[in-house]
Amino acid sequence: MGPAERVRQRAVDQGESAAASRSWWDGVADEYYREHRAIVGVDVLMWGPEGVYESDLHLLGDVAGADVLEFGAGAGQGSRWCVDHGARAVATDLSAAMLARGRTLDQEQGRVPTEEQEREPTDEPGRGLPRPGRPSYVQCDATRLPFADRSFDTAFSAYGALPFVADSAGLLTEVARVLRPGGRLVFSVTHPLRWSLPDVPGRAGLEVRRSYFDRRPYVEENAAGRATYVEHHRTIGDWVRQIVAAPLELREIVEPEWPEDRDHEWGGWSRLRGELVPGTAIFAAHRAG
Repeated sequence: MGPAERVRQRAVDQGESAAASRSWWDGVADEYYREHRAIVGVDVLMWGPEGVYESDLHLLGDVAGADVLEFGAGAGQGSRWCVDHGARAVATDLSAAMLARGRTLDQEQGRVPTEEQEREPTDEPGRGLPRPGRPSYVQCDATRLPFADRSFDTAFSAYGALPFVADSAGLLTEVARVLRPGGRLVFSVTHPLRWSLPDVPGRAGLEVRRSYFDRRPYVEENAAGRATYVEHHRTIGDWVRQIVAAPLELREIVEPEWPEDRDHEWGGWSRLRGELVPGTAIFAAHRAG
């Protein structure tokens, strides 16, 4: 996958956006994981590039015994965390290569299908414990989930799907459809304020360069003018309106502060910027009972 020939802001429909995302994530799946493995881990749920985790924020609540959907799951780290906490988890993604990376991680950890967790006979001390379970994997477009109504108790996405779809309102409506009454949705995205700032970790990234209200997507194109990477911007108000229209009940917006023990840089995320402006916005909502 070659470098972008041009970067600009322009209108992009759902079809073009989905095609670009599928191709881009298929092309970078292995490289992305190698570069960020120290932060994203194998079986942790990371809500943002700052290094903020579900084990710290407790946004999903107790998932033991729950049916959980992770959409835009990538390699399924969050789903793996849910399985380890007693959930039955399904990880979906548009990219076959990202899901393949997830299956490889399962194999490396000796994970087995949840329903097949059994003690392995052994005379070796400490080796008679159940092997860890693994999620189920489904390749699909998150705007058209292949699940029946009211299939899940919890749905979540950590920087997955929502920033990369043109029809985020339709995606939220689709997620609401597959949630049971009282079901919980939690998702994280780049904090909308960051769209006004350059995506660099140093002081140059603290100068407002464009309007917060400019909702045109960020688009990388090849020489033929075809989109190879697309990311969409919505304001805080846009997200709130789309959640309510889904219809879901918004419960909380979390803006994590930069963790005291983290000094890494990831794209435009750094301690310098993270101590001054939020890098991640996390939205928590419920489907009415």
